[in-house]
Amino acid sequence: MIQYPKELPSPLREGYGFTPVSPLLRTKTQTGRAIQRRKYSSVPTEAAVSWVFNSSEAQLFESWFEEVLISGSKWFECELRTPQGLMPYRARFIDIYSGPKLFGVDHWRFTADFELFERPILLGGWAVYAPEFIAGMNIFDIAMNFDWPEFQEHQQPLLTESGQQLLTEAGEVILV
Repeated sequence: MIQYPKELPSPLREGYGFTPVSPLLRTKTQTGRAIQRRKYSSVPTEAAVSWVFNSSEAQLFESWFEEVLISGSKWFECELRTPQGLMPYRARFIDIYSGPKLFGVDHWRFTADFELFERPILLGGWAVYAPEFIAGMNIFDIAMNFDWPEFQEHQQPLLTESGQQLLTEAGEVILV
């Protein structure tokens, strides 16, 4: 997979955002109501991005777009910030970028729209089976990293109700 050049900065926050493509099919009926269903289970998301490059970064960006991505037609992997955090996504340019536009003394502004191969959402049943973990994930993360047993100074063996130590399958004592 082609990689976004590590020598180039990430997109700016200004104007940065996502627009998912609708997976729905809606059909109006004669009664005035509509029937709606999911037409696709996997749809792309469009991302609006912009950059400010110095002259050498601008040259690299334009050359990479033309020669590596073959005028922007190839898919590539780049790190983008979404509600999931900063993660790698498979993307391609929807059309040619806009720019370069002179910005300041020796910087150049570029804007473009990406197509992300998949919607950047949390999958795996979390919203169905454990929505409270999603809603409280920041608290959970802090609690687990602060109170995790391996980081406590004085660990005690985990005991059953009868006072016996619990062991792993390998015969090691479980400490808490």
